Amino acid sequence: MRIIETKDYTDMSRKAANLIAAQIVTKPNCVLGLATGSSPIGTYDRLVEMYEQGDLDFSGISTVNLDEYKGLDRENDQSYYYFMHEHLFDRVNVVAERTNVPNGMEPDADKECKRYEELIASLGGVDLQLLGLGHNGHIGFNEPAEIFDKATHCVDLTESTIEANKRFFASVDDVPRQAYTMGIGTIMRAKKVLLVVSGEDKADIVAKAFFGDVTPQVPASILQMHPDVTVVADAAALSKIPR
Repeated sequence: MRIIETKDYTDMSRKAANLIAAQIVTKPNCVLGLATGSSPIGTYDRLVEMYEQGDLDFSGISTVNLDEYKGLDRENDQSYYYFMHEHLFDRVNVVAERTNVPNGMEPDADKECKRYEELIASLGGVDLQLLGLGHNGHIGFNEPAEIFDKATHCVDLTESTIEANKRFFASVDDVPRQAYTMGIGTIMRAKKVLLVVSGEDKADIVAKAFFGDVTPQVPASILQMHPDVTVVADAAALSKIPR
């Protein structure tokens, strides 16, 4: 695991975008695994700037997103489909048919999870998977649990995650209670993993996830076992790691 310390969120976003850009330049038809949430927004903005400057071409890539709320349609401004189009897809020359997000409107969980796993396999797997880090250690929507879920699955969101997400909805009652998410095994099969994290409020979980025990109670801790992980984090997020 490589840990790159940055000055602040802007610096973190720039360095993370540089790593993604290097992946695209090295392999123009690569498969990118993408994440949502506040952490990667700056990274996406920087990638858009590179595209607008003529330094980056997205036309050959394919994308697969980590997760999607179950029960939200694509037009809902809180769906991750909507998020990705707002922050990246509609701003660069990615081919729409090569962008993939789990279908939150598929009521049959087994069917959708099987479809998504087969889709990822058909693309040859993920070359670089971008991740954020939840306050409880979740990656994607893999919440603290008794075991590591291997494959794409439907998850019941924890109260802490619902609480964290309620600021995006009119009321807590509007927050979806379930989501489709890539499993830990799916994430771990990515050839490279890039995790971005910032802020003092993440310092405790950064220390626990990357310098503590590997346990499904801290889902991100499994990344200690991955052969190629880069964590790009600002100084505040790294303030409690062993030195």
